[in-house]
Amino acid sequence: MWGAVFVVCWSSGFIGAKLGASDAPATTVLLWRFLPLAVLLAPLLLRQGRRDAHPVGWGRQVLIGALSQSGYLLAVYAAVALGVSTGTTALIDGMQPLVIAALVGPLLGMVVTTRQWLGMGVGLVGVLVVILADASAPITDAPAWAYAVPFAGMLSLVAATVLDRRTTDRPTPLTALAVHCVTSAAVFAALAVGTGTAAPPASAQFWLATAWLVVLPTFGGYGLYWYLLARTDVTAGNALLFLVPPVTTVWGAVMFGEPFTVLTGLGLGLALAATWVVTRERDR
Repeated sequence: MWGAVFVVCWSSGFIGAKLGASDAPATTVLLWRFLPLAVLLAPLLLRQGRRDAHPVGWGRQVLIGALSQSGYLLAVYAAVALGVSTGTTALIDGMQPLVIAALVGPLLGMVVTTRQWLGMGVGLVGVLVVILADASAPITDAPAWAYAVPFAGMLSLVAATVLDRRTTDRPTPLTALAVHCVTSAAVFAALAVGTGTAAPPASAQFWLATAWLVVLPTFGGYGLYWYLLARTDVTAGNALLFLVPPVTTVWGAVMFGEPFTVLTGLGLGLALAATWVVTRERDR
């Protein structure tokens, strides 16, 4: 049940990014997404933060938050603002389970098999097919280099996940979420003020997108991500991310009229097959 809720909520983040990008720069949307969260969650750190982590643990959580929220989300929002479709962005970011299982497995004490390398290759082909379908769509105006932006965000989330799994003094999920949100609020406040994009627009759609992003992707998606990761194998937990691209692609096609072609379906199928190959081998 919680896995299904996580998939829907994580997918909603890409949709919310598209809604917000139509009215304001990424730094503006992200600042006003995290500022109210920081105000809401900061008192939690004062009350119980000291009981959950010692100073070294706090510093590690700040770094995890900067990688998994600030770096990851800035890349996602920038890609969507550049014209990359929500489904393609979600699929590129959804490569994380394959990278975790096949590339950084040794860092977590996991053995990488030939089957997993094969799955990684199939998944990469699937991503390239979807990128080709997206880039060749008549309504797409994203430059070619824009498709590298979500890859950078995905690698940022991978780094945060590896750092978290190598941490022995984790705080509670809610305290970790509070640290990450306060960290992101500070990062995006500095970026928004530095670029002159701190002032929010007055449009109702911007504030609707902001409320959407605060509730669904942050508490429902990001909060459940760390909750599930703490209670499952890292590969199994991250495999849920590969269910996000199909949901996001269909959602974006219905809501925004984004392209969904035969190539798109083929690429998604290859990506899902790659996930099955990698996670099945891990389970065995």
